[in-house]
Amino acid sequence: MFWERQVALGFTQNHPLGQVLSGGRAEICRSGPVFMGIKLFGMNHAEGEGDFMLRKEAMKSTRGRMVRVSVLAILAGMLAPAAHAGLSLPGPLTFGAGPLGSLDVQGVASAYGFYQDNVPAVSGLAGKHAAADISNGMVIVQKESGLVQFYLQAGAYSFPTVGVPFASAGSVTGTDFGALPVGYVKIVPDSSFSVEIGKLPTLFGAESGFTYQNINIQRGLLWNVEPVVSRGIQFNYSSGPLTASVSWNDGYYSNRYNWISGLVSYALDSANTVSFYGGGNLGGGGGAGSNSYSNANIADGANDSDMYGVIYSYSSGPWTVTPYVQYMYIPAQPGLGITKASDNWGASVLANYSITGAVSLGGRVEYLAASGTPGDGSAAGSITGFGNGAAAWTFTVTPTYQSGGFFARAELSYVRAARTAGFTGFSGTNKSQFRGLLETGFMF
Repeated sequence: MFWERQVALGFTQNHPLGQVLSGGRAEICRSGPVFMGIKLFGMNHAEGEGDFMLRKEAMKSTRGRMVRVSVLAILAGMLAPAAHAGLSLPGPLTFGAGPLGSLDVQGVASAYGFYQDNVPAVSGLAGKHAAADISNGMVIVQKESGLVQFYLQAGAYSFPTVGVPFASAGSVTGTDFGALPVGYVKIVPDSSFSVEIGKLPTLFGAESGFTYQNINIQRGLLWNVEPVVSRGIQFNYSSGPLTASVSWNDGYYSNRYNWISGLVSYALDSANTVSFYGGGNLGGGGGAGSNSYSNANIADGANDSDMYGVIYSYSSGPWTVTPYVQYMYIPAQPGLGITKASDNWGASVLANYSITGAVSLGGRVEYLAASGTPGDGSAAGSITGFGNGAAAWTFTVTPTYQSGGFFARAELSYVRAARTAGFTGFSGTNKSQFRGLLETGFMF
């Protein structure tokens, strides 16, 4: 599906655009943020251990819902995200499986260690200045030929994210997407069209979920407000420089199938690609009087939001550069105590430079801001994790060494927030955080 080989324009199959370009899919779902050990919105990924939940998100008026349905219906057929190449998985081990035909097997085993200042006052991994944990412990089995194909990825994983408390792989795997985070059946009638059904990676954003799929060890702020994995069905089409996907799914892993998302991408030439993505909830809110989603992570109503983005990607020679902008609208939802509509927007630039065949330098700079003012009844600030009316920027740099299936990389990151009472530290009033990380492991 989306993790191994590199495809056109420097994208890998572990990214939405790379999967579409290769006739595959792309959906893992980035979820909401966890700050200071507090689950801040409809997060279906890493949760701080010992965290408690803030409600947020919103219900829509009849007129607002109709407008959104119209916009999403138009975008559904023409939307798409781009992505950045991460580590390169070696070629798969291939073996015959009788009636199933030829199967490919790959795997990743890696761990990371970290140091951080301004540690939040929580227990577990998040409350430590320095510690280590598993980043990936997964096996990938897939069938890539014939009319009926499949992709299965099983094991343990974690989602380290800038500005968000660390959570152990055991906690993340158990509470987010389980030991089979991605798995789907794929129907491929011809080379230009395919259908996927199952647990699918998201079509949103320029970063993927698992660490080895990205140029940085930690995910960014924009990733943190996107879905990561959704359950549903996706249709993919490609013709020449144009690729498109549309998916009917459960959004932020809500188990309520009322989301539509889509992507469209156009390769201007061999080095330049422009992509558009978008989607949102076409159904009812999380509940008139209380949350009615089956997944407790959606109590804040994040699953009722709309999200749109534009990505440009340049890939030529040793350089890959991907800037993108993203907008998220969160409607009012009085039944959950969210009395005012709000939004957040962000911009990010990801870049990677290959110094030699084995050494590269990756980096990311980003900015994310929420509308509103503290206590105004809106939810955008709890989704970003910094509070209504607050903004944050981050800088991350990651030198990487990879030789065959072995890799090692270091990372320095810094996040700072403005117009906020704070987001980390023992008292929760610190407005910045520095981290240093090391990650190493093997891939086959």
